[in-house]
Amino acid sequence: DVQLVESGGGSGQTGGSLTLSCAASGYTYSSYCMAWFHQSPGKEREGIAAIGKDGVISYADSVKGRFTISKDSAKNTLFLQMNNLKPDDTGMYYCAAESTGPLWLGYFGNCGVGYWGQGTQVTVS
Repeated sequence: DVQLVESGGGSGQTGGSLTLSCAASGYTYSSYCMAWFHQSPGKEREGIAAIGKDGVISYADSVKGRFTISKDSAKNTLFLQMNNLKPDDTGMYYCAAESTGPLWLGYFGNCGVGYWGQGTQVTVS
């Protein structure tokens, strides 16, 4: 079974930084695309950053220039470096991995995802 476990969420101040991590088991990052999704209270989950298996990276306009997605394939870990935090960044952050079947649960940056982590809360004040 594929398991994605996020960590690193918490409280941050406007203008501050946080780093999220996502460790995978049962899944090889180097073979698939990965993404981060953000869900603000009362809103739909939306993609904000994705990295393809070829290393091509996409960002939503809302985070471009502030957030950086990266991965350590040797450690099967995905990261999201969040700088210059804004109150609108508050919400749940979900790690997502490319679907290995015909169904997608979400899509962003040429990455159709089929697996979610449990999410980690980020609160910016």
